[in-house]
Amino acid sequence: MSPPSTDPFHGEDSPAEPPRIAPPESVPPVSAESLVDGERPRAGDAEPRRYPSTIGGAFYLLVLAAVAVGLALVVLAEWRTGIRVIGGALVFAALVRLLLRARDAGMLAVRHKVLDAFVLVALGAALIFLAGSIPDQPGF
Repeated sequence: MSPPSTDPFHGEDSPAEPPRIAPPESVPPVSAESLVDGERPRAGDAEPRRYPSTIGGAFYLLVLAAVAVGLALVVLAEWRTGIRVIGGALVFAALVRLLLRARDAGMLAVRHKVLDAFVLVALGAALIFLAGSIPDQPGF
């Protein structure tokens, strides 16, 4: 007779679940946004913020406003102009992303600087190109 076969992944000698690794006690869990220049803010310093925390956040709001204007133009006026405004806002966001450091980019920073800028330029250029190349439809 042959010995009973055991599952190589869940044999008798291996535990059913991998052991959990506990974080080191010397490093307390802290949100990255709560750190300013590597230091924790004091408890009394916490006040509600009504402005972007980085210059990139301000540029992000500017790009968002330009996209809103572009959408309003698409709905209320000439759609090509609105799409061009949206595309221009994306190209502007790419330029800002390239010029700002990752620390200052705010919500414009998603991945690496070059990848963010490439995606924004590609989308903006595609919108501008398509707005200019789509022929007019009769009756519109």
